[in-house]
Amino acid sequence: MSGYTSIWLEDFEAGQHAIYGDYHFTREAVIDYAQKYDPQAFHLDDEAAARTYFGRLAASGWHTASACMKLLAQYHFSLRDAAAVRGDPLPALGPSPGFENLQWNRPVYPGDTVTFGGTITGARKMKSRPGWGLVTLTPHGHNQDGDKVFSYDSTVMFACRGNTGT
Repeated sequence: MSGYTSIWLEDFEAGQHAIYGDYHFTREAVIDYAQKYDPQAFHLDDEAAARTYFGRLAASGWHTASACMKLLAQYHFSLRDAAAVRGDPLPALGPSPGFENLQWNRPVYPGDTVTFGGTITGARKMKSRPGWGLVTLTPHGHNQDGDKVFSYDSTVMFACRGNTGT
């Protein structure tokens, strides 16, 4: 199946895949993120990192997760923006009840470019909340060599067609 391009529950189907975009991990960004949010030696110092499992400076896993979420949000808001330009009604925005199976499959190093995308694994209406449904998906990231570096399973509430209120 082709990528998902809708913002309504009824248009999501298992197997749909979308590319959210690319994120290039510069040395400066890796160190800056680590200084602010994850100040471990293997994210901050070349010599200390060389003595670890990573063998060299590596990006924080949370930096990788943040890059994925940034691109995922931009992708979904671009779909909303396109709908608004067309004059289409916009759905109410729903929350995410959470995620599971977070995996950092391989280290991300300065100089790596990670392509983030996601695959829909299911969509269903909620019995307990009329006008809403749950979409399950697996966002993931692959580096420039095609190696999977990151993934998780997520659930997000999406409005059913016609639900434009909160």
